[in-house]
Amino acid sequence: MLTLEQSLSFFRTNIVKYRHTQWQHIWEGRNTDIRNYRVNIKELEKALKELAAKNNATVHEIDPREIMVSEWVRWKCQFGCKGYAKHLSCPPYVPGPEDTRKLLTEFKKAYIVRFPGIPGMKDIDPDTIPKDWHPFLKGLITWIHDTMYDLEQHAFYQGYYKALAFAAYPCIYCEECASEKLQGVVDRSVKRECPHGEKVRTSMEAAGIDVFATVRKLNLPINVVPCKANEYGMITTTDINSYGLLLV
Repeated sequence: MLTLEQSLSFFRTNIVKYRHTQWQHIWEGRNTDIRNYRVNIKELEKALKELAAKNNATVHEIDPREIMVSEWVRWKCQFGCKGYAKHLSCPPYVPGPEDTRKLLTEFKKAYIVRFPGIPGMKDIDPDTIPKDWHPFLKGLITWIHDTMYDLEQHAFYQGYYKALAFAAYPCIYCEECASEKLQGVVDRSVKRECPHGEKVRTSMEAAGIDVFATVRKLNLPINVVPCKANEYGMITTTDINSYGLLLV
């Protein structure tokens, strides 16, 4: 009969051998449990469409090579958007066009997600929209951000570990973003102060993606939203279309 010390020694030696063998099989693709964990892409697409439909959104496949990235898009963020440097999901806190182009080369599948209209609003009076219209559209923005996050997480936990989502509009999970509290020089390190860092995703336009040109390749509806007297934010209709992007 083995002593306690001999038994422990035997156990340690063999458990190490077992773990080594298991990892070797995983590395070589011989572990069927690990190898088959990632669902078939068609099954994933079906699930993504069903999940999006529950949130009143639709999913449309696009070749990542068809996603248009342009320098002018980032310039429009810097010159024309009140949210510039005020949200951690926006420039200059997020990667630009050059990094986005590199990113897209690493994916073979992509999906445009369409969000029609504004939740809870059939009509809109531009005179009721406050100057700071960002909180006014919180329902629209959280609808998009929450849905894109859910789609990304579903793909990730189905074995598509590269899954990455892009939302639309500046993030609105906090009443005041950590970046707005920052005084002085803009510093990306302030992102560590974000209480929703695991959930916040940048928008396509913030990363330099030409949403208009990209969406029109799929013949999906998208137009400049009319505003009263051409005043920024004073939209005159709820018949709008917003878009997110999921890379898998």
